[in-house]
Amino acid sequence: MQKINYSLSTICALATPSGSGAIAVIRLSGIDAINICNRVFYGADLTNVESHTIHFGTIRDKERIIDEVLVSVFKEKKSFTGENSIEISTHGSPYIQQQVLQLLLANGAVSASPGEFTLRAFLNGKLDLSQAEAVADVIASNSEASHQLSMQQMRGGFSTEIQKLREELIHFASLIELELDFGEEDVEFANRDDLKQLVAKLQTKLTHLISSFNLGNVIRNGVPVAIVGKPNVGKSTLLNVLLNEERAIVSAIAGTTRDTIEDEIVIKGINFRFIDTAGIRETKDEIESMGIKKSFEKIDEASIILLLVDASTISKIQLLVDVKNIENRIKGKNKCLVIIANKIDRSEQKSLTEKFNGINPIIFVSAKEKLNIEAIKEQLFNYVNSSALNRNDVIVTNVRHYEALTQSNEFLTNVLEGLDINITGDFLAMDIRQSLHYLGLITGDITTDDLLDNIFSKFCIGK
Repeated sequence: MQKINYSLSTICALATPSGSGAIAVIRLSGIDAINICNRVFYGADLTNVESHTIHFGTIRDKERIIDEVLVSVFKEKKSFTGENSIEISTHGSPYIQQQVLQLLLANGAVSASPGEFTLRAFLNGKLDLSQAEAVADVIASNSEASHQLSMQQMRGGFSTEIQKLREELIHFASLIELELDFGEEDVEFANRDDLKQLVAKLQTKLTHLISSFNLGNVIRNGVPVAIVGKPNVGKSTLLNVLLNEERAIVSAIAGTTRDTIEDEIVIKGINFRFIDTAGIRETKDEIESMGIKKSFEKIDEASIILLLVDASTISKIQLLVDVKNIENRIKGKNKCLVIIANKIDRSEQKSLTEKFNGINPIIFVSAKEKLNIEAIKEQLFNYVNSSALNRNDVIVTNVRHYEALTQSNEFLTNVLEGLDINITGDFLAMDIRQSLHYLGLITGDITTDDLLDNIFSKFCIGK
């Protein structure tokens, strides 16, 4: 991100997607935004209008009319960025968009960097850093659940929780720092038992937030689901039925799927990323072997493994062996294995009940006849702890926040260990400062240029 004086420059950018459309919106923000627009806008004197008003007129380059537009005016502290801001709604011609932008640049504006409008909102105290990051998440959200989490964070749910934790810890930190000023007098302002209770309480809250990341991460990025099994058990057919389209090639020839096929569906607001893998078997075919190797890799990457078997041919012993092999591979990992017996249309219910007696849970389906497919979707949805969403719990979705919370929690552990062995206040103060430092990184109370550049460079231009 270019290093410029934010307090003096006025930025402009296209806020809507580039290309043709019904309308386009061009944004300006900065100390001179209203004056710059006023030089090229004919319809009202924008310097004398109220904030949050819209005005019809024309944008002109001297005598040449470029377009008829609507201009929205937002003055200083009442705007998104905390600066004078203008939004110009033009017709959606790419030519008009470029002509208006060039005219604004010629009159003193500069092109905005990616995320610079939101960066200015942060620098001007309109948003904290976690809220600013949530703006990008709202734009990128592709399901009801990810949108709900992003909106909650943008409105300050997560940052409010972090600020409460910091405030409680800052109180004790100040008392210990005060002790250091009276080091020679051997006084104790911070009661060690009270500090121990506070740290234990804070760690309980931090642990809850840290543990929520698994849920938040899959909601934000989609839950990876691998469909695995031997050749010709119906993996590709099942994928096509779940996606409601012919995404994978279906053939009776073993080894048809030689690579992984991925696609997404939304189930009750949760995004699931399905992966159809190559059939797992012994083979001398080099290409197919590479596909099978990828199948095992996808098992390692997936949060949910759907083990698909042919209910009409597989024996109970063989199923138990297949289940055991996958369980050994995912042992100790936070993964869910779901057994699906396919092709039930080829067997009688009585024989299926006898064959699979004692194996639970197992879902009986016919992908070809589309029987009981909804049971699979229900099982997938139940895997995601949606109750946390329904309760509006604070859920961590950002890996940067997760890492900062983890670091903060580790330094609080150091504080507890230090209290147990009665270490001096200066060492306690060091660990408390570090814990506060990592909490501050989340909300932006502590920032560096590199951190801000890394975060806002990932935004789209115009936001």
